[in-house]
Amino acid sequence: MRDLGRRKLRTTLTILGITIGIWALVVFGSMANKINALVEGGSTYFADKVSLSADAGMGGFSSAPMPLATTDLVAAIDGVDVVVPEVMLLMDDEMGAMSMSMPPMIQGSVAGSDEGRETYDLRYAQGRALTAADEGNQVTVLGSDIARKLDAGAGDTIDLRGVEFEVVGVLEPTLTAPDQTAMVPFGAAQQLFVASLPPMVREGVEADAVSTSMTVYPEPGVDPDALARRIEAQLPDVTAMSGQDFDEQIGSSMAILNAILIGIALISLVVGGLSVVNTMAMSIAERTREIGIKRAIGGSRLRIVRELVVEAGLIGFIGGAIGLALGALVVTLVNDAGRSSGTVLFDLTTGTAITAVLFSTILGALAGFMPALHAARLDPVSALRYE
Repeated sequence: MRDLGRRKLRTTLTILGITIGIWALVVFGSMANKINALVEGGSTYFADKVSLSADAGMGGFSSAPMPLATTDLVAAIDGVDVVVPEVMLLMDDEMGAMSMSMPPMIQGSVAGSDEGRETYDLRYAQGRALTAADEGNQVTVLGSDIARKLDAGAGDTIDLRGVEFEVVGVLEPTLTAPDQTAMVPFGAAQQLFVASLPPMVREGVEADAVSTSMTVYPEPGVDPDALARRIEAQLPDVTAMSGQDFDEQIGSSMAILNAILIGIALISLVVGGLSVVNTMAMSIAERTREIGIKRAIGGSRLRIVRELVVEAGLIGFIGGAIGLALGALVVTLVNDAGRSSGTVLFDLTTGTAITAVLFSTILGALAGFMPALHAARLDPVSALRYE
């Protein structure tokens, strides 16, 4: 610490370089954590099933109307065990602020129609789950973000697209899509969906004969990806998405985004590491006589290297700790500001925090190793004569 204090300005600027790099690593790493949580949640959801939507010519999942009669056609396909029709629509016609998740959605299906096949676990912070007996009633279960945004809990009444619904349950946070979902009975979702359609389209659609998607559970031993291809082959107007499709379409894109985010942070850290190299080299040049004295009175090369590497590592640790604190402050403030609207961009985990500080400390130590090795190799007599 005394050696670091000899050149306060230089040491402060070096620490600042590390601080900026770690700050970027914490912020972008927390954003990547949020993205990964969403992708992992989707991957888990799609892993053992196939999701169907109308083929809207977009090469992906859509929310266009599907005839409910398609359920019977899908159920007749070899390898299909259970088919669950669903209705999904935006809670608001205008999407809100940027969010690292899907926009607030309304989802409707008949509770229990999966016949126990659904393995995606949802836990309830308040109230209860929807049941088949709720069909015909205006009740809803809210995701944690939507409940926070609307300041609603079990027993309250909320407005969904101009219709009042009683809140019977609130989900625990999942850090993925269910947080932004209001689950309602299937019939209620059908009515809301048809009401949201343009007038000319609405006239030709009967609410009780429409869905927007279907979840297909394969028979035991049937490969979901193979079943998805079979469904598309027999029903040309349907787009099927399996877990493998989700990973290829979404997971690969998110991996590229993650690499970009972390790459930006690492570039900042490299710049900070170079500043440590510069600081240590200049410090050693100024302390050449001191190093010569230590060598002359019996100080070993290993001890010289250890002392200087620890000094460089300490610079990295201090910069990392400050960068972590600033990054955590930014993450907390931005998340708190966005919670009321359901916009949570960051997920700062303990692993990210520990990794950031360890990385900065190791980076500092490695950056100081070559200058320290050069100092240890100085000839004691020449070092004592150095001016």
